[in-house]
Amino acid sequence: MAASGLQHVAAMYAGVVAPPLIVGAAAGLSGGELTFLTGACLFTAGLATFLQTLGFWKIGARLPFVNGVTFAGVAPMTAIVASTDDRSDALPIVFGAVVVAGVLGFVAAPFFSRAVRFFPPVVTGSVITLIGVSLLPVAFGWAQGPDPAARDYGSPTSLGLAATTLVIVLLLRRFTRGFVKQVAVLLGLVAGTLVAIPLGVTDFTPVAGADLVGFPTPFHFGAPQFQLAAILSMCVVMVVSMTESTADMLALGEIVDRPADERTIAAGLRADTLGSALSPLFNGFMCSAFAQNIGLVAMTRIRSRYVVATGGGFLVLMGLCPAAASLIAVVPRPVLGGAGVVLFGSVAASGIQTLVRAGLDKDNNVLIVAVSLAVGIIPITAPGFYHAFPQTARIVLDSGISTGCVTAVVLNLVFNHWGRRRDADEVTHPMEAGEDLRTVPAH
Repeated sequence: MAASGLQHVAAMYAGVVAPPLIVGAAAGLSGGELTFLTGACLFTAGLATFLQTLGFWKIGARLPFVNGVTFAGVAPMTAIVASTDDRSDALPIVFGAVVVAGVLGFVAAPFFSRAVRFFPPVVTGSVITLIGVSLLPVAFGWAQGPDPAARDYGSPTSLGLAATTLVIVLLLRRFTRGFVKQVAVLLGLVAGTLVAIPLGVTDFTPVAGADLVGFPTPFHFGAPQFQLAAILSMCVVMVVSMTESTADMLALGEIVDRPADERTIAAGLRADTLGSALSPLFNGFMCSAFAQNIGLVAMTRIRSRYVVATGGGFLVLMGLCPAAASLIAVVPRPVLGGAGVVLFGSVAASGIQTLVRAGLDKDNNVLIVAVSLAVGIIPITAPGFYHAFPQTARIVLDSGISTGCVTAVVLNLVFNHWGRRRDADEVTHPMEAGEDLRTVPAH
């Protein structure tokens, strides 16, 4: 049980520590503060996993379901940080928005479990794809180095180190199997860090200054602050997170031969949202399901929820050991960038896989995907596109995931639910010419 639980931790570790690294770096945290934030996210991921696997009352799907910091919130949170004048207020504003979104999500969980038909694969696939695409620029920035103002930023050494890490991860994924293959990203980070030591770009100061035992002090970065624009942005992320968790519960239910019904989905969503609402108390972010661990359950055929709960226990212990959490701070940014290309690209690829099942032979669905992706990519390709809008509105607009999700949901309702024409859905290509008007008989 311990070995299988550790395998789940290894499969999700890189995904758990990436969001606090991204948001913490955007907020200008020091190495010690970054270590604290990473440990807090490990601790809260373990608590959220306990809620989901063990559960109580009507909370928890009681499936082998791993929870951790969701990638969906990274881009909106960095947008909130960027729009905050005083960076010391950035994280409290993020925490306040997560608390409100978690509470509202908890209340909405039983209703959302019945409204899941409004979030078909064409919507969820578009959003998941946008999550991956929105995070890729972060990996590219990491690959160039930690400080854009430094003279060696983007140097051949940094890019070469990122490329080396990427190649190591790819080789491990190609030529290994089983446990080693599952933890290829983690092993790539270790190997890349070892390669970086003789190059003089590895800093062990965070480990030297970290305590062996510690506790994520509640409200370490300040009491939560509540701003409407930030709350709206995180509420959109909560909808995305609940949609993704619902899809994951349905998939996991099939794998363990216990199909997830409406009651199970509602209980699972309550665990997700309650974990998210409590997470900021210990300086953590919004929590959601980790799809890679579902693949691990399918591969190993170990279906026990207690094995996953054991993994949650290891996460809690790592969160209580700052020295363990500080190890990720040792990894040079270019090494993280090389691994991030695989990690974030895999998120986009999973969204594309979902879109393949969405029925893209239908003109309506093609248009939904095309416009949703275009709207969601605007903040990436044209960062100043919404510069004329008020600062509060830009918190939402500058998050491609939020705008893309809203666009996908609205277009899905317009094209596939309201006044739908069922006799002319399928076309060969979205730009295919329609019926020649000259052949239509006059009436």
